[in-house]
Amino acid sequence: MYILGIVGSKRKGGNTDILIQHALSAAEDQGMATKRIYLSDYKIGDCTGCEQCSTSFMCAVKDGMQDIYPLIESADAIVIGSPTYFYNVTGIVKNFLDRLYCYELFDESDRSVWLGRHEAAGVKYAATVAVCEQENEENMGYTSLVLGKSLAAVGYRVIAELKAFHAFAKGDILHNHRALDDAATIGKRLAKILHLRCKARDIINKNTTS
Repeated sequence: MYILGIVGSKRKGGNTDILIQHALSAAEDQGMATKRIYLSDYKIGDCTGCEQCSTSFMCAVKDGMQDIYPLIESADAIVIGSPTYFYNVTGIVKNFLDRLYCYELFDESDRSVWLGRHEAAGVKYAATVAVCEQENEENMGYTSLVLGKSLAAVGYRVIAELKAFHAFAKGDILHNHRALDDAATIGKRLAKILHLRCKARDIINKNTTS
């Protein structure tokens, strides 16, 4: 089992990155393997709306997302973070989320009916981290909502949403001990639910074979 950390800020070592790393470190303490990637290291273009994914769950656009998809699919859980840019996620995070569209399947006659690939193949888990330079949730806008809703749409169960405020300069978040503790908590929660999933599967298998 492993947890994938996805950093949606171009500022490596910045506030979003620090919180993601705190979450992953806490998960490691619970016995999880982890991997962290920076979306800025990949060329991620727009979703073109070509709909070629509708029969394959595979995106036809050949760019950096083709390197990220296998990491997503092999991870049991993800924790993704973005700073707030004009009341929303960063552009690269929006492109990344849009490109998860290939994991959705819609009813042919009623597009209000859909399910995510992970719902069919086995639900996965996620936590989100949203960072804002201002001091209240109103100024964060849609950042946390966009992260959580997008992941839920493709079949993730979002078990935690961290909202961190008053963090602008690089390293500001290191003075926010509550945010650091909250990041560690979501890492522990992801690890615990994965352990719990293993326990549940063992119980099911035991009862099935007995």
